[in-house]
Amino acid sequence: MWRSCLRLRDGGRRLLNRPAGGPCASMSPGPTIPSPARAYAPPTERKRFYQNVSITQGEGGFEINLDQRKLKTPQAKLFTVPSEALAIAVATEWDSQQDTIKYYTMHLTTLCNTSLDNPTQRNKDQLIRAAVKFLDTDTICYRVEEPETLVELQRNEWDPIIEWAEKRYGVEINSSTSIMGPSIPAKTREVLVSHLASYNTWALQGIEFVAAQLKSLVLTLGLIDLHLTVEQAVLLSRLEEEYQIQKWGNIEWAHDYELQELRARTAAGTLFIHLCSESTTVKHKLLNE
Repeated sequence: MWRSCLRLRDGGRRLLNRPAGGPCASMSPGPTIPSPARAYAPPTERKRFYQNVSITQGEGGFEINLDQRKLKTPQAKLFTVPSEALAIAVATEWDSQQDTIKYYTMHLTTLCNTSLDNPTQRNKDQLIRAAVKFLDTDTICYRVEEPETLVELQRNEWDPIIEWAEKRYGVEINSSTSIMGPSIPAKTREVLVSHLASYNTWALQGIEFVAAQLKSLVLTLGLIDLHLTVEQAVLLSRLEEEYQIQKWGNIEWAHDYELQELRARTAAGTLFIHLCSESTTVKHKLLNE
């Protein structure tokens, strides 16, 4: 039985006080777009063709409606998410679009599309292995030998995060100055594989996404456990770059844009993980009230 849950207007933008996510979604209505067989991703921009965004609940979960049209994935599957909270967050992305739909700003929709379509056809075990593989090239495990000021900066900022992770998960995580990278004990991999197995496939897609943004599984775990904020995790992932910028300067607009984009993607991915890991139902109400 269908139930109309929510309609988003201007007030809906207050729901997520975070950077907007970015999608890969396709819609059944409006002008014709390339079929999933020809291209998985949609155009980067498109004129907004809908007035209202709402969500409805069906047997398969929560759906997004653009006026009377149901949102679909790039592979033309019905866009259905497992929780009402995630549906509201995605609907907010669509409602926040102005005259032009900017798909590259809708990261939550993109992550949902990836989870629904699974374009790489990976199962849960493969997603876990992909996440754990980030340990081999984890940003905070690679250290420089000079200059001494950067060596000290890395030690002061990164060592406490590694110590936290080792204590939190009961593992050993080494750092190295070798180009070959650190040696990660097999026991560490086993423990983290077991830990990640407690997440569902949707959350695992988010974990891999965040780890790819930060180039670090350790920082990603710190975010998930609320040990780090998004701002802290992003800064730690860019420690050497920020050091060089402070020393030599930067191209202002390029640096600011890149930093904000990284924060937006990381925040959206972290939110996605938490919303996919929770089963609570959001109290029904109009967001503009």
